[in-house]
Parts: sequence; C-alpha cells; structure tokens
Amino acid sequence: MSPVIHVTGARPNFPKAAPVLAALQARGIEQMLVHTGQHYDDKMSEIFFRELGLPQPDVNLGVGSGSHAVQTAAIMVGLEELFIKHQPPLVIVYGDVNSTVAAALVASKLHIPVAHVEAGLRSFDMTMPEEVNRRLTDQLSDVLLVTSEDAIGHLTSEGVDADRIHFVGNSMIDTLLAHLDSFDVDKARAAYLLNGPYVVATLHRPANVDSMESARELVEVLHQIADRLDVVFPLHPRGRATLEAAGLLDHQRVHVVDPLGYTEFISLVRGSSAVVTDSGGVQEETTVLGVPCLTLRPNTERPVTITNGTNQLVTTQSVIGALDAVLAAPQTGEHAVPELWDGKAGPRIADVIENFLRGRS
Repeated sequence: MSPVIHVTGARPNFPKAAPVLAALQARGIEQMLVHTGQHYDDKMSEIFFRELGLPQPDVNLGVGSGSHAVQTAAIMVGLEELFIKHQPPLVIVYGDVNSTVAAALVASKLHIPVAHVEAGLRSFDMTMPEEVNRRLTDQLSDVLLVTSEDAIGHLTSEGVDADRIHFVGNSMIDTLLAHLDSFDVDKARAAYLLNGPYVVATLHRPANVDSMESARELVEVLHQIADRLDVVFPLHPRGRATLEAAGLLDHQRVHVVDPLGYTEFISLVRGSSAVVTDSGGVQEETTVLGVPCLTLRPNTERPVTITNGTNQLVTTQSVIGALDAVLAAPQTGEHAVPELWDGKAGPRIADVIENFLRGRS
C-alpha cells in the first residue's frame, strides 16, 4: 500500500502530529511526513523535530513566508505533484494553518480521503484566517478527529455525518504529558534571571499586533503587568517591528526573547504565575498544567479550556484586574482537565485510521 501522508507546516502542528506518527508506526502502517516549510526558522520548526523525537520529514517543500494567497498557492502546487506521484490512501492534516487547508483542498480534488486532527473547533469569528481554514478543512474531510464534545456539536450542526466524527481527545496533550519530566522550571528561571514570580506573554494575532493603535494598547498593558512582576515575552516574528516601535522594550522588567523551543517554552509556562496569550494551543497547555491563562481575545475556539480548565477571556481593559485576582487567589493545585485529555489520543487516532484504511482496502 502507498504510504499515508501527514502534512505539517507550522509550529502548532508538530506536537499534534508526533503522537499520531508514533502510534501508526507501532501498527506497522506505512507513512510519509511532509513539512511544507510554512514555518522555517529553527526555533519555529526544526527544534521541534529534535525535541519531540519526530522523524525528519521525507519531503520539505520549503515554501517560506508570504501572503495567505501566495503561501497557500505554493503549498498546493507542491502537494499536488507529491500526491499524484504517491497516490496515498489517506492524507492526515493538523489544526488550522494554511498548510492544513491547502492539503485538504488538493487531496479532495484528487479524490484522496482526508483525516483532520483537531476538527470541529469554532470561534465563530470569520475575521480570523484560522477560522476560515478550519471550516473549509472540516467540510472537505472524510475522518474528523475531535478533541472535545463541543466540537461534535459544531460539526453535527454543519451537516457532517455522525459516522465521520470521532471523539479521540487531544494529541497535543499526549506530547505535553510525555515530556513532563523534561520541563525544568529552575533552569528556565535561571536563564532569564527570574528570582520572583513572573508572567509569560505570547501575542501575535493580527487584531493585537498589526496596527500601531492596537500595539500601543498592548504595550501599555504589558508595562502595567511589568509594574507588578517580570514579563517574559517570546516574540513571534509577526508584529515584532510594530510592538517595538510602540515602546515594548521601554520597561526593564519586560524580557523580550526570540521564539523558544518546545521544552524551554513549556518550562517557562509551567513555572509562571500566569500566561497572557492569544494562542490557541497555549490555552490547552496551561489548562493541563494548571497555570492561569488570560486569553486576550473576544472569543476562543477552545471553550472547554474555560469550562474545564484555567482559561478566561480578557480585554486590554480587563486583563489587569483579572491578573490581580489570579495573583491574589490561593493556589490549591487542583484544576479540572477536559475529558480524554489523558495522553492516549495518539493510539485512539491510530485505531480510527487503521479501521478506515482496512475498510477502504
């Protein structure tokens, strides 16, 4: 049989893919790993392969950066040639990045089945490129692998047949739990000379960083946080120039660093008093680690991290009050974790895929 092809391309994809690749390998299923090169910097890409034990990609398309149209088109051209050559029985895509929707579009036009890991998430905010990507990918997918019960409801309401939907849990949490012993909080503190409590910030969404007006609001908030405790800010390339022009570096307790590898970043998060973010994956990781998460967005596609986790939505006007409440609250160490976020999603996904392939053969 031709190999199943996994398509990854950006930093959030890699910890989701690692447990699935390992579980399918244990079942003897032939696989090919494609990296589109959507993220290409070492700290945004290659370090994840080293730290997570991922096999080196069989193919790297090397598409690099560009506008949504330019990047998606380049990925589609490269994947079309690859899919025609190998005729995979299934293409597996992850999350909601441009590589995800590009692979789903190409595969569906070639009549190749698609499995979507992390299907059914919805922010209901069509101004987010990720929302467009995930909605289109789900409509084109044959196997929809969901992380939470609310995702099942979204897909059902959109007309997806129930027999295509599989509640398997969260493969990214498999990766987190498998590496718990490698997250060294003391080492992370020492690296940034953090002697007291601190906050980790990860902010890169267009609504927060693209305009000078929003960047100035964000910088003012970060400086107010830094008046209380140190802020470590691994700064995504997106928005760096705007945030720095808005005065981000003008507070001595705001520590701006380059993007971090998986182990170093999660080590910092694990030891923090809180995280201020607009990232989807960070909402999930903090939920499992029990770290308070303040999501600077009007919505989230991961509401389970609010109802069964440590996450809350905030605005630039409310974030300081929310942080003060978090810092004042007693830390009991007890927190809820969503159903099936237990470190076994990879094998459950592999079971579904194995049964799908068996049915096709």
